[in-house]
Amino acid sequence: MRSANNYTIKFISQILTGSLIGNPNLKIHSLSIDSRSLIIPNEALFFALQGERHDGHSHIIELYEKGVRAYVVSNKDSILPDEEFGDAAFILVDNTLTALQSLAQYHRNRFSYPVLGITGSNGKTIVKEWLYQLLCENYSVVRSPKSYNSQIGVPLSIWNMAEESNMAIIEAGISKPNEMQHLAKIIQPSIGLFTHLGDAHRENFASDKQKLEEKIKLFDSCNWIAYCVDEELVHQELYKKFGTEKRLVCWSRKENANLRILTEISENKRTKLKGIYYECIKEIEIPFTDKASIDNAILCWLFLLLLEVDDSEIKRRFSNLEPVAMRMEIKEGIGESTIINDYYNSDLGSLEIALNLMNQQKTDKKKTLILSDIYQTGYSPKKLYREVSKILKQKKVDRIIGIGEGIASQSELFSLEKSFYRTTDIFLSDLNRNEFKNEIILIKGSRSFHFERISNALQYKAHRTVLEVNLNAMVYNLNYFRSLLKPSTKIVVMVKAFSYGSGSTEIANLLQYHRVDYLAVAIADEGVELRNAGITIPIIVMNPEIHSFETIIEYQLEPEIYNISILQEFEKSLKRSGVKNYPIHIKLDTGMHRLGFMQHDLNDLILQLRKNDNFYIRSIFSHLAGADEEQHDIYTEKQIKSFISWCDIIRSNFNYPIDRHILNSAGIERFPDAQFEMVRLGIGLYGIGTFRHQENLMNVSSLKTSISQIKTISSSETIGYSRKGTLEKETAIGIIPIGYADGFNRRLSNGVGKVMINGKLCPIIGNICMDMSMVDLSDVSANEGDEVIIFGDDYPVTIISKQLDTISYEVLTTISRRVKRIYYQE
Repeated sequence: MRSANNYTIKFISQILTGSLIGNPNLKIHSLSIDSRSLIIPNEALFFALQGERHDGHSHIIELYEKGVRAYVVSNKDSILPDEEFGDAAFILVDNTLTALQSLAQYHRNRFSYPVLGITGSNGKTIVKEWLYQLLCENYSVVRSPKSYNSQIGVPLSIWNMAEESNMAIIEAGISKPNEMQHLAKIIQPSIGLFTHLGDAHRENFASDKQKLEEKIKLFDSCNWIAYCVDEELVHQELYKKFGTEKRLVCWSRKENANLRILTEISENKRTKLKGIYYECIKEIEIPFTDKASIDNAILCWLFLLLLEVDDSEIKRRFSNLEPVAMRMEIKEGIGESTIINDYYNSDLGSLEIALNLMNQQKTDKKKTLILSDIYQTGYSPKKLYREVSKILKQKKVDRIIGIGEGIASQSELFSLEKSFYRTTDIFLSDLNRNEFKNEIILIKGSRSFHFERISNALQYKAHRTVLEVNLNAMVYNLNYFRSLLKPSTKIVVMVKAFSYGSGSTEIANLLQYHRVDYLAVAIADEGVELRNAGITIPIIVMNPEIHSFETIIEYQLEPEIYNISILQEFEKSLKRSGVKNYPIHIKLDTGMHRLGFMQHDLNDLILQLRKNDNFYIRSIFSHLAGADEEQHDIYTEKQIKSFISWCDIIRSNFNYPIDRHILNSAGIERFPDAQFEMVRLGIGLYGIGTFRHQENLMNVSSLKTSISQIKTISSSETIGYSRKGTLEKETAIGIIPIGYADGFNRRLSNGVGKVMINGKLCPIIGNICMDMSMVDLSDVSANEGDEVIIFGDDYPVTIISKQLDTISYEVLTTISRRVKRIYYQE
């Protein structure tokens, strides 16, 4: 994260009481913990953090080549020799995470303005962002970027504090005991807000009481604390710990409180709230109706009342409260472009995060940034946009489209391709859609500019049926499986069949960014698509066809070899291409009985491989037939035993290392002793498990649409083709724009399948059509335009697969490509 503050590396070494080796005069503006997301390398201080499966020390040479010169390390062997890297500087410490937190604590102590510390199980980020919206007219607020609330995120957030600001809002999250004490020392909040005590991370604590006791350690330095008294345990523990020494202020729907809610009236997607505050009637209206949003808004309301903000101002600001975008979306744009939407906030910290996501898309596409004015930074316009220009140059952005009076006034500071507009309306009126071709377009704007209109103008597909893909959940699942592996075990990730329906290049980009070892596709064409999208890591073709061998060689794909004839044909292609020593992967059939060499084939295989130098064996692998079911464990153990024996025979005939892999997603969890050198991760990455530990995975994909029309049909009428939909009474039905051409299986017709609308399950009525379906709305209150969940977090795809008597693979892979994919990152 980047700060306006100047520190020298020598001064930081004194703060950290570390040993300084190298150049003492380097000036530090930013902190980095990730070699892949640097803004201005020669001004960055890299902390080489260590985890179970990663070690920042291993990237120091790579970082030096990128221009980083300042490092905090705990492994002295990672310090580069002075005679070759004399311009670099290293601070040697005992623990790099502790050092990062110590530097942040020192930085925090430089400022005396109010610091709000927000914690709780849910709602932290929403409350933080809404308070920013509500206060930014009166204060220059620095806040945590996105959900930076962890042991690493909090120090990076605190680093953003600067003299130009006069208030900070920092959120703090913990997942296990003895974490909050570290965050409390760093944040040192003067005001505390507790949102809600929910279920998150309950599994890591002995009780809710223990979790709460850990969370409220954040408030030790606070002068006063705001919370909801209706949560009895929260009230008891706060009062017990702080009741005699701090000012506790609370709100309630039923008890005596500083702010007591009298009425809540929700209609037309807005809620009117009336409350009594110190014997005075107060009222606000918010553009939300769900309970979580109402609770979060009331906590913010209490805070503004305590600040003695004028009632009319409070009403105006709450009435205009905007939804908080908790995620950045990746969509398909016009002209074969990719759109990244992050149009609900704009500041330097979130700009940095968005640009990192943009650069994560490995491609040769032109990079265009559409950026609005950035508000409430405390900087002069010249200083602010000079900094923005510097960041864009470092991130190799090709074009900027600036919208707003402020950024337009500083156009001369930008040396890249550029155009500027005073308002969004002017830009849209001047928009030529043909000017956007083969680009990555990052749309980054403050709420008041309503950049969603720009996104709508530039996106390719308008189909209201979408498949949302949660990239954070995918990374979570990847890290879960990594946690089950030895550090040396490599991972092959299956991205065949359009990444199980999730999309190919977007998923491959993410996996390459997170350093998986291999990708695997079914056919050569899938591998070519990935290579053309900038994917450079090894790719295995699991079902190579003879006619595709030249393509495989041209695009440096690595084929599975499963019998002698396919081996001989590939040898001929290599000879025609003049290529030698090409990597191949040998498939053994130990009991699945699809493709693969049998035991009696091994002698011929070894003979063929030993007599030529056209290829070498990169890996040997096999496929388990029943790793996900305990009833087949004896058979699985037999397969593994055969695999070991056959591999030993093959490997003994070659004097170079050959990797082995047999475990799939279920096998990784259930047979850890068979990891060998590599494993294959497939459906588990996408959040689907037919094995025992489904609760350890996060859902990745959600198929959603909306209600196009609602009509009331009498019991004498029928619904849909062949008049299969019959009614027992007059019934409200909803027509939704999804049909079997979208992958909504026709066997779900006539009550077999259900969809979720406003938390209720609604049966399909009549036959599913090619492009539309009808649902029974008898048991739900719904309006046209309401969201319809086909499957998702609260209605898993496994339910649909059971209704169809199939597996989740089939449901996911049959979702049509005409369904728009939206990729998002929290």
